[in-house]
Parts: sequence; structure tokens; C-alpha cells
Amino acid sequence: MTLSSKPLDIVILGLSLSSSWGNGHATTYRALIKGLKAEGHRVLFLERDVPWYAENRDLADPDFCELVHYQDLDGMLETHHDRLCAADAVMVGSYVPEGRDLIDRLAKLNLQRLCYYDIDTPVTLAMLDRGEHAYLSPQQIPLFTAYFSFSGGEVLTRLERQYGAQQALPLFCSVDPDLYHETGEPPLWDLGYLATYSPDRQPTLERLLIEPARRLPHLKFVVAGPQYPADIDWPRNVERIDHLPPREHCAFYNRQRFTLNVTRADMIAAGWSPSVRLFEAGACKTPIISDDWRGLDELLPDGEAILIARQSEDVITALTRMDDAARQSLGEAGQRIVLRSHTGLARARELARAIDELPTLNRQRQSERQQRSA
Repeated sequence: MTLSSKPLDIVILGLSLSSSWGNGHATTYRALIKGLKAEGHRVLFLERDVPWYAENRDLADPDFCELVHYQDLDGMLETHHDRLCAADAVMVGSYVPEGRDLIDRLAKLNLQRLCYYDIDTPVTLAMLDRGEHAYLSPQQIPLFTAYFSFSGGEVLTRLERQYGAQQALPLFCSVDPDLYHETGEPPLWDLGYLATYSPDRQPTLERLLIEPARRLPHLKFVVAGPQYPADIDWPRNVERIDHLPPREHCAFYNRQRFTLNVTRADMIAAGWSPSVRLFEAGACKTPIISDDWRGLDELLPDGEAILIARQSEDVITALTRMDDAARQSLGEAGQRIVLRSHTGLARARELARAIDELPTLNRQRQSERQQRSA
């Protein structure tokens, strides 16, 4: 791919940029758009004004893009009609309120490029398989000039062959290294985990953290995140933190000898679906232990930049037998890969190059006229 030939004007209609409360979209958009700004591109982010995010905004006025909150689709489309039609690309994100109606109405405008950014691809496909069309219907997928996906690998082929996507392209999550970096703080815990409770992740958490904690009572463990049931039998050496605000995540990673990554069932089934937690921990140079899924070893080589654990003994071995030099080498390798390939700037360059190579509405019309006259 060649570099983008000119600064791009991009309009994103996403779930939220202003509030990271209860969603992983905001931090993804922030890292990506900061990267776009650094590359000289212009972004307008249109966010539906909903009370649960309005009451929990931790970025009300970003300095890297224009952020506008709207009350309803009619008013938004009327106010921003000219900007939408002039933009080099209009990108709709997953889980946007009234997403299906929004997509249908945008498809009727003379947009240069209409794209989709699925930050929830495994969940989206699982919902479509069940006949649930909460924010996207299968009939809408062929409407997009490009379908950008949080998942890569076989998922992209499925989007094109089964659902008729014109082009399905990977656009993984990314990390902002200004927010996630090595701090030099001494380790407080031997193994930590950061995530909201999820029933499908809990058996793996039991196997890869709680059981090792029971068997290693002299070591310290921590689990941070809300909504864990009160009846979980936590070992005495597992510290619980109910809520950890994003501003404290960097320090949290830096104070662990190892951090644990556990993957949702839909993401495991899809494969090639890295969590932003992987890249955040990697940017902090924290050695990562993770459950296994297809594509992980391609992103972070097992034994070199990450440790893939399948059973409790794998975690116990890492915690008790890996010396500090080997542990630090693991963290350094993970950090190198993340800072080279998985920052917001790297992802912004991928997106800009991809958009620049996509056909525009005018080029599509010219091609159609040439085909008719041939």
C-alpha cells in the first residue's frame, strides 16, 4: 500500500468518544483519531447524546478532532448534510443508536465513501447468526465501500463470501503510548487481571488465576473490575478492586510481574481478535500470560512476546520458575511489537492508506458509465 496522497476529511458516527464509561469504544476511537490528527487528517465525530454517557464524560472537549453531540437523526443529517457528502469517507461504528436506520439514510446520500467500523465483529456475527439485527442487518453489509473489522483472518473471508461485503479489511484496536508506557514502579502483585465480570470468561479466570492463587499462597494476585458476583470464593491472597478508572490503568499494569489476558467466547470462536488490554499491557512492557485463540501467536509470538497458558500449571510454572531476566525479555519483546505495529498512529496510517485506495462515488459512477457504453 502507498501512503495517503493528501489529508483526508473523515466523519465518524460512533457509539461514544466523550465517555469511556461501560464501553471499550471510546478509548479505541481516541487512539485512532489522535493518530489521524498527527498525520494531518481532519475528523468530525458525531455522537448521539444519551444520558448515561452525558453523566460520565471523561473527554468532553478533545483537542484532536471536532466532537458534536446530536439529539436525533433528522436534525443531525440536516445540520451536517453538506459535510457528510463532501467528506472523503463517512464511517459508521458498531452499536450506534438507531444504527440500521442511520445506515439506510446515509446510503441514500451522495457520499464519496460509506464505510463501517465494527469494533464488535465477533459479537456482530454471532448476533447475525441468531437472526438479531440490533444495529446492523445483513442486507446492509454490501452497501459499504469497506467493512473495517476488529477481527482479521477468516472473519474477513466470511464477511465477503457469506455477507457480500465489497471489501473486508482488518482494523484492530490500538493503544495510545502517551497514556500507556513503562513507569518504573516496583511490582506489587505477581499476577493481575483487569476486566468487567463476564460469565463466559469466568471459568478461564478460575483456571488461570484463582486456582494458581490457591496453590501459591505466598504470592500476591489482583482482579480489578466491576460486577463480579458476591458468591465467588476468592483466595485470601487475591486483592479485589471494584472500579479502576482509565487514568489508573497504566500504573496498574506497571505494578504487576505478569498480567493475565482472558478472551470472550465470541472472540475465541472468531479468532484474530486481539483485545485492547493486550496492547495496553504490552505498551507498559508488562509480561502477558493469555489464554489461547487462533491468530494470537501471529500477533505476539508464544514464548517470545507472550506466554500462552492452557492450564493452571502453565501459569504456576511462569510465576515460580521464570527468572527476572527472562521475564523482562518477554515484556520487552511484547513492547517492541506493540509500539511498532499497534499504536493509534500505526492504525491511523493503515486506515488512511486503505481509504485512499477505495473507490469514490465519482469513480464508481465513471466505471458504471464505461461498462454501460462498452
